[in-house]
Formats: sequence, C-alpha cells, structure tokens
Amino acid sequence: MLSSFNSILLLATTCYGAIACLMDNRQPPPGKLIDVGGYSLHLYTAGESGPTVIVEHSLGGLEGYLLLPEIAKHTRVCIYDRAGYGWSDHSPYPRTSAQMVAELDYLLTQADIQPPYILVGNSFGSYNVRLYAQYFPEKVMGMVLTDGLHETAMLKMPIHLQILKLFFLSGFVMSFIGSILGIVRLLKDLGVFELIKRELIKFPKLILKPVKRSFCRPKHWITMSREILNLDISSRQVELANYFDALPIVSIKAKTFFHPSFWVMFLPIKAANKLREQMHSEILNLSTKCVQIQADKSGHFVWIDQPEIIVGAILEILNTGDRN
Repeated sequence: MLSSFNSILLLATTCYGAIACLMDNRQPPPGKLIDVGGYSLHLYTAGESGPTVIVEHSLGGLEGYLLLPEIAKHTRVCIYDRAGYGWSDHSPYPRTSAQMVAELDYLLTQADIQPPYILVGNSFGSYNVRLYAQYFPEKVMGMVLTDGLHETAMLKMPIHLQILKLFFLSGFVMSFIGSILGIVRLLKDLGVFELIKRELIKFPKLILKPVKRSFCRPKHWITMSREILNLDISSRQVELANYFDALPIVSIKAKTFFHPSFWVMFLPIKAANKLREQMHSEILNLSTKCVQIQADKSGHFVWIDQPEIIVGAILEILNTGDRN
C-alpha cells in the first residue's frame, strides 16, 4: 500500500514539474540567445552608458540577476548564463575555466559588447575573471572578486575538505534526480528556498524568478556537477593568472563561509574558514592595487547577504577609472 502511494506521489510530482517547465518554456527569456558555435548562451544587458560590468557567477549561481538592477543605475551591466544554466544550452566542451573564458569572450564579441570591462567574479567566478584578464588585459579596467578562490590553497585542500567537496557533489546528484521527479520544483513553489536562505525574502519575486527557474531543471545540476568535477583542472589553469601589475582589484571578504544554522551544523566550518583565510592572503598579492573590503554581516553568499558591498566595490573601480 505504502509503495503504491509513493509511486503515485512521485508520478504526480514528476508530471507537475514537467508541465511547469513546459509552461516556463513558453515565456521568452529576458535577454538574447546568442550562438557561440553550435550552441547558444543567454546574455542580458541593462544600463545606458559607461564601462561595462560583466558578472561571472559562482558555481551553480545566477546571482547576477539579483545584482543587475542596482548596478544598472550607475553603468552598463551584462550578465550571462554560463552554458548549462538558465536559458543557455549545454556546452559539449569541458566545464573548465579556460573553456568558459573562451565562450565568454566569443559571446561578448558576437554581441558587440565593447570594452573596457569591469569583471565581477563571485566565488568560483573569480577564477574565470582572473583568467579572462590574463588572456585579454587590454579589455579589462578592473576586477571585483567576491569571497574569491585562490588555486594555491584549493590544490592543497586537506582531506576532510576534499570529502566536503564530494558531499556537495552528491547533493548535486540528488538534486538532479529531484529535479527530474519534480521535487525541486515543488519545494521551490512551497517557499523552501527562502526557508533555507532567509535573506532571499528581501529580493522582489520578479528578480528571483530566473534564478529559481534554473535550479528546477536537471541540466542545472548536471552542469554544477561538471564544474565541481573539473575544479582542480580550473585551479591549475588559473595559476598563470597570478599577477596583474597595477590593475585595480577589490577583494571582498565575507565574515564566514556559512552562518551557523541547523543546515550546516555538521559541516567543518572552522576548516573552511581557515582555507578562506589562506586564499584571501594570496588574493591580496594579485596586484599592487588590490584592496580588501570586509563584508562583516555576510556568509560566503555576499551577493545575497550584502549585495550593496559588491555595488560599492564596482563604484570604487569606476571612480578609479575616472581619476585616471
């Protein structure tokens, strides 16, 4: 009896998720789909003039949608869904930083988004913007690294943090299954995302919609898994992008990796924070004009906890450019 009930329940959630995705697909994306060589990436642009801010998301993140309205008040801003996320297609190529940088530059070229760029890299996105600035220094006027990673510490990660990485990967796999069965969609509609991360409540539903939409789709979790499986390769690729002379860089440092809560009580937070300390020390050596800003009320997700600090860092680089 119980087995039959569970089967009916899973069938119902699967149908619910499939129908909801079909209805979503009838709505046009907010930006443009641009072909980058046999597959398309979604690019969304706002703001009228000035240097263009390019937001490179965290692993699995689409936080640029949360930041875009405020950044657009000051200058032009572009966010894009990396291949496999949001409205973008899967990429047939490995999910490494070098490949993502190649896709990003081709996307900006095809869309005729002219430099100079201010690159904003959140968490894993910090790898990609550093590598972009290494490959195309003439296009970049500054970078903002939000609780960024550094490859030296990442490649020497202790075994218990390596296990934590595998724990996250297993969560992505379970979420992939949950998205196929419509469970992630149901949890989203019940407001569980906001229950887990209460700070999401402060954002308008219209801004949150594209972010939450992506998490309901199996391709999102497949891409997260591909990115984390290639994380060491990306770390080795970015080793060459370790010094940028006098390029203005603002490094934003969160207070802790995770705020203490029921959801993270069994995670090695102290070890994660020790690793972060090492990474932030290394990041400060990237440039003679690298400065650090403390996000004292933030966990790792500064773009949710204190997005105004990221906007302020962008303005600092804009003002530096004006002074020069």
